[in-house]
Amino acid sequence: MMLKLQTKTLLALASVMLVLILVITLASLASFRDFSIRAATEQTRTAAEMIRVALTESMLNGTIHERDSLLNRIAQIDGLDEARVIRGPLVQQQFGDGLTIEGTTDTTDYQVLNTGKAIYTLMGGYLSAEFRATVPYIASSQGDVNCLNCHAVPEGSVLGAVTLTASVKHMRTAALLTIVVLVGATALFSVISLLFLRRLLQPLVTTANEIEQAVRQAKTGDFSVRVEQRSNDEIGAIARHFNSLSEGITTKLSEIRHNVAHLIQSQPMANGDLLADTANTVSGLVKVSQFKQAIEEDETSEEVYQRICEVIQHEFNFTSNSIYEVDETKKQLNVISVNNIAQAPLEWCNRDITEKCTACRAVRTGHCINGTENTLICRSFSNEARQNGKFYLCLPVIQSGGVGSVIQLVLEAKDLKRAMDAKPLIESYLREAAPVLQAKSLMASLRESTLNDAMTGLRNRRFLEEYSDTLVNQCKRRGTSMTLIMMDLDYFKKVNDTYGHDVGDSILIDLANILKAHVRESDLVIRYGGEEFLIILPDTNSEDGFLVAEKIRKAVEEHQFQAGSVLINKTISAGVADYPSDGQAFWQVLKYADVSLYAAKDAGRNQVVRFTPELWISEEKY
Repeated sequence: MMLKLQTKTLLALASVMLVLILVITLASLASFRDFSIRAATEQTRTAAEMIRVALTESMLNGTIHERDSLLNRIAQIDGLDEARVIRGPLVQQQFGDGLTIEGTTDTTDYQVLNTGKAIYTLMGGYLSAEFRATVPYIASSQGDVNCLNCHAVPEGSVLGAVTLTASVKHMRTAALLTIVVLVGATALFSVISLLFLRRLLQPLVTTANEIEQAVRQAKTGDFSVRVEQRSNDEIGAIARHFNSLSEGITTKLSEIRHNVAHLIQSQPMANGDLLADTANTVSGLVKVSQFKQAIEEDETSEEVYQRICEVIQHEFNFTSNSIYEVDETKKQLNVISVNNIAQAPLEWCNRDITEKCTACRAVRTGHCINGTENTLICRSFSNEARQNGKFYLCLPVIQSGGVGSVIQLVLEAKDLKRAMDAKPLIESYLREAAPVLQAKSLMASLRESTLNDAMTGLRNRRFLEEYSDTLVNQCKRRGTSMTLIMMDLDYFKKVNDTYGHDVGDSILIDLANILKAHVRESDLVIRYGGEEFLIILPDTNSEDGFLVAEKIRKAVEEHQFQAGSVLINKTISAGVADYPSDGQAFWQVLKYADVSLYAAKDAGRNQVVRFTPELWISEEKY
């Protein structure tokens, strides 16, 4: 568990105070012990000197035999417990052993007699209340008394020693009492200091706790917590500056969030993580910008729709969806993708929307159709999907004031809130995609117009130049044949000369409609030039192609063309060639079909000629 600042500070100070008290206690004990020893040493040294003087005078006065009485009286002095004299070996040799108490009793006595040095020590340990002093008497001829007059010993010999014991209990008691008072005063000072420091630290600690709480709230995006300013010192300045910082962050983030919400045309959330919401929205807008840059560089609308699918699936994780495109010419809805699969069959809506685009409520109103609360708001949504608990959100893509396409999200109950939260950002993607889709569509239309014949609506020769390689590659990939039918309207120049070019154009338009009516949707009808037409039949061999050409020839022969106020009959001649049976290159086979056409003309017109190598040989001769 992490300790708070105030607790750590007080514990640190308390630890210092405890160490201080311990040091004072130990120092006091050592000091008082040393003082007690020094005082006892001086007391016993004085008593020992008094005993030496008294004994010397007794010897001089002849009263040495009463020395035991002297020692007893001295021992009764307050502070002394015992006083005894020990004879040294030289004195024992001269005067005998003396009194019983004058014999050596312990090792300390021997040590003093042998070394001639006094010993002062506590008896029984470091804190003992008994002090012992054993002081030697040294023979000397100097001073007021000449010891050598009575003692036959060398100068400096140890004559004996006096042992005194004194109680230092009263000093120890006084010392302990003093130490207790000193420690108590120190402890009282420590407590007062701790209380004072606690009071001094309280504003700092409280401010720090409030800042900590504010920072924790800020992590959740809530910058509303303010710190109370309790003083005018540095702590107060910290609180004031923190509040100013929080206020600034709140104001700026709110402004950013408001602007971002305005940018994506949504209402900012009243509650929630201000920082995270703003950051996520800005991040989303960055991705929208990157998306816009990517689709602007795409070549076709199909690529743009594919990117929209990827965004819906990967960025927003909506896997069930559909994309529809409005066909303004046919007033239908074309299915672009379903569940992120291009050109997939219709799944989530009724088929009537593909036949009539206004059956789609989003196309008809130009508004977002929210089926998350009421799935019956749009009648074109599949009943089966509705019964399976599916909901929908249809977002129109507005182009030039009208609906150009519709993005449909198909949802389950668990996805509804997430979908509504994601809706503003998805609409931002679609707003960026709208002008790009419109531009791509316009470019496709312009390009399409360059590949079509303006009068008949058929493909033109430029289309053939661009897509001939594609046609060949399809044949190679499938391993099939491709038949080319080159045909020409017989004696068309007479029509223009007789009835005028307007009638001639009308006849060409009628002929184009006949050609389209007699081929499959996968077949290509091309106005090759003037009154000359080319039909390309993929996956068709020359025999079947010949039958198609013959069928068209008969249909033209039987058709009556309107020439002003009269009806006229016209015929066509046709040549048929097969890729790859007749040639390994597209333009080579086209040339063979053209050669066959001229063979049909030379043979009398109104007939179909299948290419043979002999026709090319004859052409080369000419």
